[in-house]
Amino acid sequence: MTSLRFVAPVSGACLVTSVLAAAPASPSFQAPAEAPTPTPAQAPQDPQATQDPQADARRRALEEARAALPKDQAGPINVQQGVERQLQAQQGGAPAQDPKATSTGLRTWQGPASTSTGVNAAGSFRLIDISLDVIGSVGTSTAQNDVIQQLQGGHHDPKQRGFTLQQAELALAGAVDPYFRVDSHITSVIDPEGETVVELEEAYATSSSLPYGLQLKTGHYLTEFGRINPVHLHDWDWGDQPVVVSRFFGGDGLRAPGARMSWVMPTDVYTEAIFGAQNASGETVKSFLANDEVYGEEPIGGRLFQDRTVRSLEDVLYTARLAQSQTPTDTTVLNYGVSALMGPNASGQDSDTLIYGADFVFLWRPESTDKGWPFFKVQGEWMARAFDAAEQLDENDVLDPNDDVVVPGDTLRDHGGFLQALWGFQRGWSTGLRGEYATGSGASYFADTDSFSRDDDYDRTDRMRISPILVYQPSEFTRIRLQYNYDESDHLGGSGEHSVWLTFQTLIGVHQPHRM
Repeated sequence: MTSLRFVAPVSGACLVTSVLAAAPASPSFQAPAEAPTPTPAQAPQDPQATQDPQADARRRALEEARAALPKDQAGPINVQQGVERQLQAQQGGAPAQDPKATSTGLRTWQGPASTSTGVNAAGSFRLIDISLDVIGSVGTSTAQNDVIQQLQGGHHDPKQRGFTLQQAELALAGAVDPYFRVDSHITSVIDPEGETVVELEEAYATSSSLPYGLQLKTGHYLTEFGRINPVHLHDWDWGDQPVVVSRFFGGDGLRAPGARMSWVMPTDVYTEAIFGAQNASGETVKSFLANDEVYGEEPIGGRLFQDRTVRSLEDVLYTARLAQSQTPTDTTVLNYGVSALMGPNASGQDSDTLIYGADFVFLWRPESTDKGWPFFKVQGEWMARAFDAAEQLDENDVLDPNDDVVVPGDTLRDHGGFLQALWGFQRGWSTGLRGEYATGSGASYFADTDSFSRDDDYDRTDRMRISPILVYQPSEFTRIRLQYNYDESDHLGGSGEHSVWLTFQTLIGVHQPHRM
């Protein structure tokens, strides 16, 4: 009998939304015809002209950049949204809503703006949009299932020989009023033991009317750190979670209840700053306070769980990110950013964790395309973690004090990253290669043997993975991926493991895309 277990409940009525990625409209919709450009003699006066010629010139340049954005392609992040919010920041008004979207991967789109009362002021989506995204895989590996589960750290990764339901995601999104929109994502997965797990992945509200390029998000949401963590599985180019992301953020990624404020700065180059605070406890906050279940399964450095309650603002997870987007040429987009996290961890009452990283994505696509092909995309991310582990006493036998083990305090340092390139060589087809590496310093503790070693800790040992991929996308609703993984990990004795996964992904309904 299949059991149903609900994971990561959200207290209260907190809701939130993600920032959308730029994308083309559905081919099934006809874009409205553009008005003819007036001749110089007919050109109307600028209705938004001010007494500041420099401000007017910059505003017009931004408007021209917005108008020049290709209608049939998407940048890795929402460049058009940035232009809109920059213009609004300069004019002191509310930032415009995100435009319709899609990308080189399986993305979704919005239809023409509705005029019903259920649409926000910008008309970017209706009262409610509903979609269901299903991802399943079949494959095999030279590793046994227990080793596969160590190598495939993502909760939604293929984790066993044979068939896997990686994810079934129900997404609900809609405009509340002219001031807020709401997104929620409910996912279900069948784990290797055959248990059905249902979890509230995200539920949050995002403002749509704050002036000066500001935007508030509050609820339960994926932390905006780097490129991969804030994005759902169905928008990844590869079919599994990068190794370093699994190590630092856990199989479900870093997400928790909280609030953040973003600011698109009124600059010529799209620049966005994000500052926020989230709860530091729970099973999806692995590197911080987490909970006893996380430490029972994957304790960082083998440290023992110390229950720690929130005593002050120092016991909250703080997040920060700064990102920029540039268009070096008419056919290229370059986005890059830096991120940082700071919060308490569960190894002691005064211990904390610092995580920081840098990321980039480069996209080339010619001015003339066939449904978005050809294209070339390069993406990379590097991150590091400093885990301040407090000194601990492991009482193996409370009746025998001579059997106690002192686990010394230490700063466990880990770092790693990935670099991937994807080439869309003809309509519907793309191929790529991803390389990953992770390592660290500081010994892990093994309570069952009272020993110390990092090499034997599969979650911290030296690790390398190479993953070529072939992708076929017959339509905007379907994507098929054939991926090969070659894994080397010191905890396996240096021998490599080979895995092959065939992933099939389908979508029905209207789904707001995520930023990439």
